[in-house]
Amino acid sequence: FQAKSENKKTIWNTEEVPEGSEFDDTWDPREQPEYEILFKQHVGTEDVFFGMTGKDPSTACCEDMVIKIKLPETKYSDIMLDIQDKVLDLRTPKKKLLLHLPYPVNSKEGRARFLSEEEILEVTLRISREFDFINFA
Repeated sequence: FQAKSENKKTIWNTEEVPEGSEFDDTWDPREQPEYEILFKQHVGTEDVFFGMTGKDPSTACCEDMVIKIKLPETKYSDIMLDIQDKVLDLRTPKKKLLLHLPYPVNSKEGRARFLSEEEILEVTLRISREFDFINFA
């Protein structure tokens, strides 16, 4: 199998390079902050009491991904956040996080809020899925 490329001198195609690798800097001495990924789904009474929509507690039925990042001794103005479809890139003067997301997200529709008392950045992203027998709306 020989991959065809436009330029004969290239050693790989752009499709072979993972998204977000341009942000990866192995020489950056900043430490990675603690984080957790939570999944959220919208349920109504037809889901809870009757089970009519076929949703279950698995991540396959979740619509949103919530990423909570602990940023001690950080001000809101020092946070730089870049979100792409499969990558979250967070940088502060003391911390750096390059997170390859478990599911593709809609990078245009998301929310971030900084809880200054807990020193946590909470990023909520809409999961971008293909329609299937569970996610049909």
